[in-house]
Amino acid sequence: MVNCERRADPRGGDRRRLVGRALTSVGTGDGDGGGGGEEQDHASRLWHVTLSVSGKPAPLSEVRRGLEQLAHDHPFLLTSRYADDHAEIRYWEEARDLHDAAAVALRLWGEHRSSAQLPPWEIVGLEVIDRATYHQRVAEGYGPPPAHPVGVHPY
Repeated sequence: MVNCERRADPRGGDRRRLVGRALTSVGTGDGDGGGGGEEQDHASRLWHVTLSVSGKPAPLSEVRRGLEQLAHDHPFLLTSRYADDHAEIRYWEEARDLHDAAAVALRLWGEHRSSAQLPPWEIVGLEVIDRATYHQRVAEGYGPPPAHPVGVHPY
């Protein structure tokens, strides 16, 4: 069983965090943090997540309203960009490792798409990078551009 607690989010609001998480990492066991070592470091790290979804066209007003509802329900979402047939959601996730950050990102859309009344689009892309890689890419002019101001924006 997974228990949830609310934790203050550094960007304001609160955020549900999993305690006693059922997620486990599966790795090669070669010191990759994937569960092969005798002792694992369970310290959380920040991961930059970009979740891309796509599907049949939907009215732009409904897509925007749904993404705004998702951002309201989950204040940790930084920014969303959208068109009538696809959207991109970007945010920071706190997780033990890449595997957990990716699993939480995949669940975000699956569990909360219907509650925010978003279109039944499928996940077509997921990028999870650590904080250092994100900042290195931005400094070098590569990778995802710095996020738009927080909020929901059309492409």
